[in-house]
Amino acid sequence: MTPETDPGTTYPPTARTTATRSRDRMSYDRAAVHAVLDEAYHCTLGFTRDGEPRVLPTLHVRVGDTLYLHGSTGSRPLLAARGDGLPVCVAVTLLDGLVYGRSQFHHSANYRSVVAHGTARLVTDEREKADVLTALVEKVGAGRSADSRPPNRRELAETAMLALPLREVSLRVRAGGVREDEADLALPHWAGVVPLRLTPGRPEPDAGVTVPVPAYLRAARSPWHEPAVLRGDHVVLEPLDLAHADELHTATADPEVWAHLWRPLPADAAGTAAVVTEALAAHERGERVPWVQRCAVTGAVVGSTSYYEVDPQRGSVAIGYTFLGRPWWRTGINTEAKLLLLAHAFDDLGAARVVWHTDIRNERSQRAIERLGATREGVLRKHRRRPDGSWRDTVQYAMTVDEWPNAQVTLRERLRRTAPVA
Repeated sequence: MTPETDPGTTYPPTARTTATRSRDRMSYDRAAVHAVLDEAYHCTLGFTRDGEPRVLPTLHVRVGDTLYLHGSTGSRPLLAARGDGLPVCVAVTLLDGLVYGRSQFHHSANYRSVVAHGTARLVTDEREKADVLTALVEKVGAGRSADSRPPNRRELAETAMLALPLREVSLRVRAGGVREDEADLALPHWAGVVPLRLTPGRPEPDAGVTVPVPAYLRAARSPWHEPAVLRGDHVVLEPLDLAHADELHTATADPEVWAHLWRPLPADAAGTAAVVTEALAAHERGERVPWVQRCAVTGAVVGSTSYYEVDPQRGSVAIGYTFLGRPWWRTGINTEAKLLLLAHAFDDLGAARVVWHTDIRNERSQRAIERLGATREGVLRKHRRRPDGSWRDTVQYAMTVDEWPNAQVTLRERLRRTAPVA
């Protein structure tokens, strides 16, 4: 940029952006201001209308050195901005913590707050408006603009945007701990900071949604806690989602499938949806990594399986919470699913040990685990409660990374002799 157009690294202070108190908390750093505007999802828009002060909350997005404010074509600030524009003041605040002092006077808050002054113009160019709306959608989820319907002409006409050039801007920050009078330091009261942060919860699909939660709405996790897509000739493992519940219920609604599981047979699709919701909640807490199992030939949902007791520090993970529809028993699907999970654990994650737990009454499951090459390590007495309330003794098996090479050869040879199910 030329010196005439280079905005520099700071905003120049003005009479309106110069503090009269606590000037050490003020900043005009351009990058720091932009970071706060980009992190926050909403702002407060102040203006004067008919001689009276007005304050409205609204959404915003920053594009370069312009702050765009979302609104309706019939709203007061948008109507007032026609013509020469509207003098406004915009405030954006991120609350980072509550500060507890020994004295009530020294209770405070940690925060980052941007205030911008200027004259906002009404965006009238349709291309600019469409680009800003795309930027606003991308702000709530990178990739969302390509994963949703763009606005039509009527919707564009009903939407208005204000554009505020970022020229007269300041950032005020309070960070750190308690600032106490020395005379109060000996008081017998707890003092300190309680950090606050805005964190997304687990996405809740709208009624009728049949597609899984997109990747950009899933929480970023370590590879140990991320259900990566695993593909084989017989089965494909993909992240479990509530959208799979109906198909999963159809495939597994059989008393024998649920005979030794941790929950009784779901009575209907809503019951299976509750099982899926439980698995997703456990994943959100970092307790499970759930997959849905699809037939690699037909694409049909046939079952589910999970990692649990995930311990990257010890290099250990357990495989369980597995249920598979009866038509796919004694096919290559279960064997290949375990092979994929073992390969992911040992080869991709660097695990030293993989564990299985099964009900001591479940002889079929014990024989299946032994055929994988796992070693029976013992019985955990009164380990869990069964759905009927009785105590379950649990048989524990494990395979170590030293045993994995031979087990892998055996499993691949067994699958080579098994044709995929059509």
